[in-house]
Amino acid sequence: MKRIAIGADHGGFELKNALAGHLRSAGHAVEDLGTSSNKAVDYPVFARAVADAVSRGSADLGIMIDGAGIGSCMVANKVPGVRAALAYDLSSARNSREHNDANVLTLGAGLIGAGLAKQIVDLWLATDCTEPRHRQRVAMFSDSGFAASGAPARPMAAVPGELEWTEQDIDRVVTRLEQIIGPLASGPTSAPRIGDDPEAAREFVRLGATGLTTVSPAERPGDIPGDLARYIDHTILKPQATEEQIRNLCAEAREYNFRSVCVNPTWVRLASELLRGTDVLTCTVVGFPLGANEPEIKAMEARRAIRNGAREIDMVINIGALKSGNDALVLKDIRAVVEDCVDGNAVCKVILETALLTDDEKRRASELAKQARAHFVKTSTGFSTGGATVSDVALMAEVVRGAGMEVKASGGISSYSDAKAMIEAGATRLGASASIGIVQEAIQTSVSA
Repeated sequence: MKRIAIGADHGGFELKNALAGHLRSAGHAVEDLGTSSNKAVDYPVFARAVADAVSRGSADLGIMIDGAGIGSCMVANKVPGVRAALAYDLSSARNSREHNDANVLTLGAGLIGAGLAKQIVDLWLATDCTEPRHRQRVAMFSDSGFAASGAPARPMAAVPGELEWTEQDIDRVVTRLEQIIGPLASGPTSAPRIGDDPEAAREFVRLGATGLTTVSPAERPGDIPGDLARYIDHTILKPQATEEQIRNLCAEAREYNFRSVCVNPTWVRLASELLRGTDVLTCTVVGFPLGANEPEIKAMEARRAIRNGAREIDMVINIGALKSGNDALVLKDIRAVVEDCVDGNAVCKVILETALLTDDEKRRASELAKQARAHFVKTSTGFSTGGATVSDVALMAEVVRGAGMEVKASGGISSYSDAKAMIEAGATRLGASASIGIVQEAIQTSVSA
């Protein structure tokens, strides 16, 4: 049980009442600091009251709601000892606690509804800042904490609010960019890259750029059968795959212009090097094939793969947790990988292993992937009791389509007719080891049509 101070202005009044009731039903001690009606009031008054309650120790944590949550966050952070954070989704809520040890949460009633707000609050309260490196950084938030850390003070910027970049800073950024940034995802393969002109990268940083990328948003596949190859992740995941087979796989992918090659993590660096300068992406698997690893291990796998050159990550959910009804763990599991993919400019596909699930479990898993803001849901690993089916693809597409997510069908797709049926059911990506045969059959179909 936690002692929670909650407040709101007139715009957040109704959401405050809903959250206060929700928190009390969960057993928390809630102190409602107002406002008490929809009559117009000034949000700084109530934000300050919530922050003061946390600062003096009469409340463990505070929650403040106004129209957007921004102004209240600014007010609360003026109070000594308060670390206020605005959260607008589950990811920002979790991060504010896990990385920043936020003790005041601000919400925008004009941005989110009561259902999402309750999920945000529940996750925020359930998350703690325990990692030593995060706690060390939190200790640096205050001037005294920063000095005690022994970190050198940054020189004042020439323009207020502007970061001061040294030549060493810029060189480190450019070196890292040269290591991790590949070619454009589309367009001429001879187009310049950051690594081709590091001085240009330095100039962008000097001018104020805080991020550089040469990767354009992934294009949708074209028509079938003509553009079928752009639907396909050319795959070899068998444990006995050799280096020669990986090299052949990449050569085939270059020849047929498949969307990606999907290989086990140990081959990611080799594959990304062999595919450099092409439109073919490097994809790998995480938590494969059982999905029973802990979320932190899956996240670590994803980070390492992205550093080695992976642009897409296919992760297996915790199937046992889903079947046990532990949706919170499944959500945490997926989100851990999604967040690292987003940080690394990579795509995350969530493998449900549909052959082991009921239709209800497939829907729940797809909904959890949607809540975690994954990019795809995927049917199968290819290592279980069954692979993709048209009905499963249609079910998954129905759940996630409204969120802009896509569906990858994988497992048992061995012919053009199989591929066509999956695409017609809603798949925008196919995982196959029989890729060349499928494309050749598609070409024959196109010629004879």
